[in-house]
Amino acid sequence: MTADLGLSVADARAILAYDRELFERFVRRLKRLPWREIVREREIGHHTLLGTLVHILNVHEVWLVYVVPGRNDEIEALFQSEARHPSSSWKAFDEYARRVWTGVAATAEGLTERSLGRRVKAPWMPGRYAVRDAVMQTTIEEAHHIGEIIGALWQIDTPPPSRLTWIELLPGNQPRPPRSRR
Repeated sequence: MTADLGLSVADARAILAYDRELFERFVRRLKRLPWREIVREREIGHHTLLGTLVHILNVHEVWLVYVVPGRNDEIEALFQSEARHPSSSWKAFDEYARRVWTGVAATAEGLTERSLGRRVKAPWMPGRYAVRDAVMQTTIEEAHHIGEIIGALWQIDTPPPSRLTWIELLPGNQPRPPRSRR
């Protein structure tokens, strides 16, 4: 079963751009914290703040860089790759993130109205679904995990980034500089 969300290519690209911008805002915020806070067990879904960020990347990578382009025969090797689990430094994390977002951007650029309706299959999930469902899967899953990070940040008295809602990040909704009073 697939949901017909009426998602256009422009919509899918906007959603994926939002995903990346939101993700990067959280990375910038977390990089201000000491490394021990980033890798500390927090009893959230992927244990640590870093583990949760990595999981968000893993989801985008497998769905949008492998499943959607039809690279299912490469997924088992992908799952074995140590590069998908950077845990030693921000440098290793940044290299992995850059690779994932480059692949996501390439997939987004190649989307067409027809391809959004194309059926795809993830080997670990039942059923078949359309490419547009894969876009929504990655977005909704990212939202869930960003919520975990927000909760973990509040537990250490660290506010999440400001301006992170869909509406605030839409082009044209960027804040204007304050008017000077003369």
